[in-house]
This record gives sequence, C-alpha cells and structure tokens, in this order.
Amino acid sequence: MSVDQDGSLVAPQECPLCKGTVSYLSTDLRPVFPEEKLLISLLFNLPKEETLERSVWASNSTYFINGKKRQLSIKMLREADSAAMAQGLDENKNLVARQSASYKLFEKQAEAFVLANKSRLDFIKNEGIEFVQKQAERFGEEQMVLSFSGGKDSTASADLVIKALSNAGLTHLFGDTTLEFPQTYEYAERYRKSHNFCEFKIAKNTDQDFMKVCEDIGPPARMMRWCCSMFKTGPITRVLNRKYGNMQILTFYGIRAAESAARKKYEEVSENTESVKIQKQTVASPIFYWKDIDVWLYLLGEKVDFNDAYRLGYDRVGCWCCPNNNTRAQFLSSIYMKDRSQKWRAFLVDFARSIGKSDAQEYVDSGKWKARQGGNGLASSGDVKLKFTACTSEERAKIYSLTHGFDDSFLNMFVPFGKISKEMGRRLIHETLVLDPKSNVPIIAIQPFNQDGFEHAVKIKTMSAKDHEALQRRIGYQVKKFNACRKCLKCESVCKQGAITIAGGEYYINPEKCVHCKMCVTEKYLTGGCMMDKYLRTKGGKNEI
Repeated sequence: MSVDQDGSLVAPQECPLCKGTVSYLSTDLRPVFPEEKLLISLLFNLPKEETLERSVWASNSTYFINGKKRQLSIKMLREADSAAMAQGLDENKNLVARQSASYKLFEKQAEAFVLANKSRLDFIKNEGIEFVQKQAERFGEEQMVLSFSGGKDSTASADLVIKALSNAGLTHLFGDTTLEFPQTYEYAERYRKSHNFCEFKIAKNTDQDFMKVCEDIGPPARMMRWCCSMFKTGPITRVLNRKYGNMQILTFYGIRAAESAARKKYEEVSENTESVKIQKQTVASPIFYWKDIDVWLYLLGEKVDFNDAYRLGYDRVGCWCCPNNNTRAQFLSSIYMKDRSQKWRAFLVDFARSIGKSDAQEYVDSGKWKARQGGNGLASSGDVKLKFTACTSEERAKIYSLTHGFDDSFLNMFVPFGKISKEMGRRLIHETLVLDPKSNVPIIAIQPFNQDGFEHAVKIKTMSAKDHEALQRRIGYQVKKFNACRKCLKCESVCKQGAITIAGGEYYINPEKCVHCKMCVTEKYLTGGCMMDKYLRTKGGKNEI
C-alpha cells in the first residue's frame, strides 16, 4: 500500500520495500483489524485462519483481501443472521486475541505499511505541525481547547496539536452525548489516564432523556439531527461559557472535508460563519485535507492508542444509533450491542406506526426513517405553527396565539430587541414597552390580550421601526420559541456572550449580558427563528400564519 504526497493512492509503481509493483485499489482505504477479518470470514464463508493471515483493507463495505475485491452488499447484511455471527465470533475469539499469532502478523503488516509510506507520514505530520503553530500565534494558551470525541480523527488531531505546541496540559473537551459506543467510554477513560497533565472536561446534558425527546418530536433523521444541539453542541457551549465567559477561543477539531458533504462547508479555519456551531469558537482543523488512510498512517506510525470500536469494523465512531450510520454499522451494533439495537428498532417500528406508516417494519429496516422530514403525524407539530390575526383597532399590531399563559418569561424573550420597560407602558392595559438600546425610543409594545379562538394570546405592536415587517418577522421568531421550545440548547450556542440559558426549565436571556446583536433572531443562524421549526414543520410548505 503506498500513498502519494497529495494523499492519492498511487498508480502502479515500484514498492519501496519489496521492489514489486504497486496496484491501484481505491481512492481511500482503511485497515481491517483481525476482529473484523474474523467477521468477514464468517460473512463470506471463507477459511478463518487463512483470512486472518492475509492483508485486508476496506473502502466502506468493499473489502480487498490480498488485493482481491469482495463486496459486502446491503442485501447480504440484511439477510445475515446476527445471532449466528455473534456465536461464531465468540467461539473463535481466541484466534483474534491481542497476543494471538494473527494479531502479531497484523502488526507486522501495519509496520510494513508505515515504513512504505514514511515520506507521506513525514509530510502530513510536518504540514500539520506548521498549521497548528501558525494558528496558535493568535491565541494565548489559556484560550485553546482540544475537541475530543473518542473518534480516530479527533485523536489524531489532538496528538498532532500536543506535539506541535509541546504542551501536554491543554484543555480537552469531551462531549458525552449519552449515546456513545461502550468502547468510546472505555477509550475516553484510557485517554484521560494516559494524559494526566491535561484538563479533561466532560460536557453532558443531564436534564434531557434521549428516548423521551424522541417520543415527543420523533427520532433524529439525516436532515433533522436535533440530538447534536441538545446532547453535544449545547452542553459543550455551557462548559465553554463557564470556563471562558465571553472570551473568543481557539478550538482544534478533527474535522475532515473527505468525511462528509456537510463537513466540506467548513474551512481549515472557520470563524464568524453559520457553519461554526458554537459562535464563541474559532475552529481550526489540522487534518482537514487528510483522507482515512492518512489518519491511520498517522495513528499506526506514531503508535497512538485509539478507540477499539474501529477494530470491530466501525469506520466512524459517534452516536451508536445515529441516522448517518450505514447499514454495516447497524449490523455491527446488532452483534455487539444486541439489547440496545433491538430496543431501538422496536421504538422505531412503534413510531412509524404512530405516524401512519402501514409498512412500519419495512420503513425502518430499509432505512427510510432516516430520510424523515418535519413533524408530520406528531401532535407536537402544532407548536411551531405561528397563528395570529391583524388587530383591527391599531395599525401595525398583531395578536399572536400562545401555547401557554403570558408571563414575565414571555417578556424576557424580547431582551435582544432592547430594554424591557413595564414602567413606561400603559398600566391600565398591562402594557410593556421595549426601548431601542441606543436611543431609548419605544420600538415594541406588548400586552396580554383576549382573542376569540385563542386560549392564550398577546398583542404586539411595532413602533418607530425602519422596517415594521422585518421587525414583526423577528418578533414571530420569539413567539415561536416561547411556544415550541424543547430546550434543544441551540440558542445557547449561537450567543457569543453566554446571555442565553435554559434555567429552571425555562428559556432565559440575561439582560446584563445581552449586547443586542440579534444573532438569535437572525435567519442566517436560526432558520425559521427556532430549531424546532425545522424538526416539527408539517408537509405542505410554510407554517400557518
């Protein structure tokens, strides 16, 4: 196996070790460890000992066994007996024990791979170190964070940064989604113990239960991964806010452009863009242009410990039930996490039936649930439908329907627009004014209201505004948040000042911290004004108005 300077697997040439011909296999590859070799010998009905002795590489579900291509199809995975596979793996586990002959042979093959590609390893390592050192010049040591996910990419990135800066005491931040692989938790603990000079912080959402949220707004799907904000980005934001306040920080991530189409939207260095999920961060990606084979070349060449889930055959390690996981990953989980996999499938089938899918099992097993969009069939979908009527007695005033009663928590939603003043409003009608933060001129008038057809209502009038329609649109965003907030924590991540929190189960904007930048009411950063708009919007276009 040989890799060119630009990261491409080279066309036929002479092997630097044996002087034989190098043949092209694929645009990218990953090594197949003995544990996975044993599994594919069972799946393809190949001689176990013979397969374990061979050099095996993979590209997604395509395997190259001593250079010979074998395709593991979706049909094969769906028809395979996972219980029989689990039994076969257990009966032959001695063949792939770490001290077995097959593992020692694999390690020799890995050493040959590293030796054959030493020039490539030196190149990516030196280039990465220069990149890290350049980015670190703009920030103090106390402003730098290493993002740790437990995956191979963040592991390689963190190791590269530590070596580049000769600093083993940098802060590491692990976002525990509560949905990690068992091997990830084991590896995180191993990593923490082996990096005892670093500050290893864990961000975890202990206020929400993943399954209960799934029951309310449906399971996450490829285009609707509410779980990321709620269980990863949001909790990480809280840790950063507590440690750094409103300080801008530099976070080194293991983001790679080759990993997904979404990650291609990033750059090597990203800041002040909507692609950056936590706006107080400047995100630097030392391995942005690396391929899978580069990551493995670095980990094996530098002898860096990594997550054992990769040895089992997983090519990505995130949430074990992520809708972005492929069929092969799901199959692996049915073997190595049998009980959780069965429970998750049962929930998905019940959910499919609840939203009217007549072919619920096929809908789940074919993966169609991953393409689900919006809140069709969910009772909670009504919360994001912004309902209002125009006021007949006052110009530029609208009467909005609320899902629960008007109170101070509703008024607090208007802090981004300016200063909240109950004193200046008309007391007889319980009116509250919002004053422009610069001129103190009233721009919004708010009062509780009774309206036929609305159980709870509020009247909101715009005043002294250059664009009344634009202001009412932003007001509508805050009404939607009040009605539909599921504590997804996305708004906390958008706010650079740390002014937005979920306190006591309520959405709260601290008027002492808010600088009225209005990012939290800007379409660019929050489509529809609230993340729930995306997750609960029903089929047929725009929400009711």
